[in-house]
Amino acid sequence: MAKELVALYASRLKGKGVIYGEDTLWQREFEEMFEYEETYDQLKAIEDAKRDLETGKIMDRLICGDVGYGKTEIALRTAFKVIQEGYQVLYLVPTTILARQHYNTFIQRMKDFPVKIALLSRFNTKKEQTKTIEDLEKGLVDIVIGTHRLLSKDVLPKKLGLVIVDEEQRFGVRHKEKLKQLCENVNVLTLTATPIPRTLHMSLSGIRDLSVLEEPPVDRKPIQTYVMEYHDETVKEAIRREVARGGQVYYLYNRVNNIEEVAAHVRALLPDINVEYVHGRMDERHLEARMVDFINGDVDVLVTTTIVETGLDVPNANTIIVHDADRLGLSQLYQLRGRVGRSKRSAYAFLMYTRNKLLSEEASKRLKAIREFTELGSGIKIAMRDLEIRGAGNVLGVTQHGHMEEVGYDLYVKLLNTAVRALKTGEPVEEEIEASVEIDSSAYIPGSYISNEETKLEIYKKIALVKTEEDFIDMQDELIDRFGEMPRPVSNLLYVARIKALASSMFISDIIVNKLQIKWTMRENKQIKMDKLDGFLKSFGKNMTVKYDKVLNWEYRDREKISTEDRMEFALNLLEKMKEEIF
Repeated sequence: MAKELVALYASRLKGKGVIYGEDTLWQREFEEMFEYEETYDQLKAIEDAKRDLETGKIMDRLICGDVGYGKTEIALRTAFKVIQEGYQVLYLVPTTILARQHYNTFIQRMKDFPVKIALLSRFNTKKEQTKTIEDLEKGLVDIVIGTHRLLSKDVLPKKLGLVIVDEEQRFGVRHKEKLKQLCENVNVLTLTATPIPRTLHMSLSGIRDLSVLEEPPVDRKPIQTYVMEYHDETVKEAIRREVARGGQVYYLYNRVNNIEEVAAHVRALLPDINVEYVHGRMDERHLEARMVDFINGDVDVLVTTTIVETGLDVPNANTIIVHDADRLGLSQLYQLRGRVGRSKRSAYAFLMYTRNKLLSEEASKRLKAIREFTELGSGIKIAMRDLEIRGAGNVLGVTQHGHMEEVGYDLYVKLLNTAVRALKTGEPVEEEIEASVEIDSSAYIPGSYISNEETKLEIYKKIALVKTEEDFIDMQDELIDRFGEMPRPVSNLLYVARIKALASSMFISDIIVNKLQIKWTMRENKQIKMDKLDGFLKSFGKNMTVKYDKVLNWEYRDREKISTEDRMEFALNLLEKMKEEIF
């Protein structure tokens, strides 16, 4: 699978897509019919997407913005631009209920234009599904909105121009990559409130383009978030207060086997309140009927699994209670909290865990993070904290998170660059070493140094491109000039980037730097001047050793008690001396 993905991404980077024309009169009319005032971030993201299309670049753009921040309108305008050129659009969503909501939104927004829109999900009859698939193949339908049914082998659009993926964290890697392979040169627009770490890591690293929506809509209020032990009295009070002001409540319980018992318990606590439950294994018609009752306000409390995690728009629901919140992932908690607070009313989220339960360190970090990021527009901050807690994962595999001891991003970059050059030249490229650097000190950009998340992403990308001493000095100067004196973690990050680049050029596969030692592993290669090696080693006396065991294992250790930071500077000087003398 890794090989397939590398070839796919390499061909996308190399390839040229269709060049779309500038906005038409219809495009301008369509955009002027939007009933709300766009935020600055929203307008910028729309322009970014249009620029991708108009320059002939094969779009792979991630739109990250909180629920209700206008991601769907960005998708609508991009899709409208694509279909005017005679191309088709597929819109992939994770649930049948969300597919129905988006279908209704698209129908309503495009009703004054000759656009043919269809829905494809398990809620459609077999006859309806067959008709939609045939129309798509014949070019008789412009936009098809659907669930993973769109990924089936029989779905063959006549002239596919754009794929939109909504809430991608709900799809597996295989689903998403199947979609991209549907057409190698298809434009892809991904919408999410909290991108999974794998995807965010790709965006941070410049593999995908990123547009961030941080500016909240007018009159939107932050969600009041409480993390606490479970108590029946708290549940009763929270539900009663919400229902008393004419609102509705989500009660999240993520176990199908006894969700009916939990719903019965809530009914027993509040016998005068209308309580229903739903889960993903219910009969489709029964599930849809209960969801429609809740959307229409006929149900006060909906006891539900995470089936409601994405996209549902019920402005009257402004309290959510999450049972066993410590069992859920950070992006899941954030998505679930985003089901409320979609109107001008104050909204409340109660994240509960079993009384007297000792939480794991990771669960504690997740709950602390969700409580910490209550301000509007926190989606990308949540994703970045998730990246710290879980790691970026194996970018090439089905694992969407996990720390870099697994096959990580370094390998991806190496394989990707090799594949791009091979595609350009038509010949295999000699393998390069991409060094990994391990230090026992923090290396990151703290929020106290750069608070704006988009600026922080920009600086991370720039630091990742530091290769030479000149790059290193230029980056230092830019940081000090723009943001002031660098805190130690930022300085460390710069040193890591420079050491990584230098080590890679010397066939070093990994290097460890700490207070006590510097260790590195080098592939044996013919570039080393073996006649100079003995003199180089003697210049360090007993502090430097090298052992050969299929690879060259080097170690430098002395009795000096210095910090890791000073040791990194020493390691950089050591590698530069080594390259100068024996290469």
